[in-house]
Amino acid sequence: MEYDFLRNTITDTVFARFSMDHEALGFWLSEELADNSELYVEICQQIERLQNGQGNEWRLVGKALSLELDSEQARIFANDIEDNDDQELDESMSFYDGESEAFCGLEDFYEVIVNWRRFLDEN
Repeated sequence: MEYDFLRNTITDTVFARFSMDHEALGFWLSEELADNSELYVEICQQIERLQNGQGNEWRLVGKALSLELDSEQARIFANDIEDNDDQELDESMSFYDGESEAFCGLEDFYEVIVNWRRFLDEN
């Protein structure tokens, strides 16, 4: 998983750009987590809780994307992604959901949000 954190100097906004199949994670960081330090702390606490075996999973529903954590992985997904599950496609076709759903290991996710917070603090 490759990513960059960037600042648009014209609009003075920050955003995250992720490699293919992880684009949803970049959008979630940029739009849902953004610079919300209280939410950052809450997510870090939940990750620590899950890593210590205190609970099975945790979910945060956002405006457009939601975050789901369990003891092994993080899942970012569009709130309307379940709507696509009901649609049937020809066998040779499939939905590309890289922009609306992404998975990564819990430790990798933690590293990403720590780096995101560090980027915001430095800028």
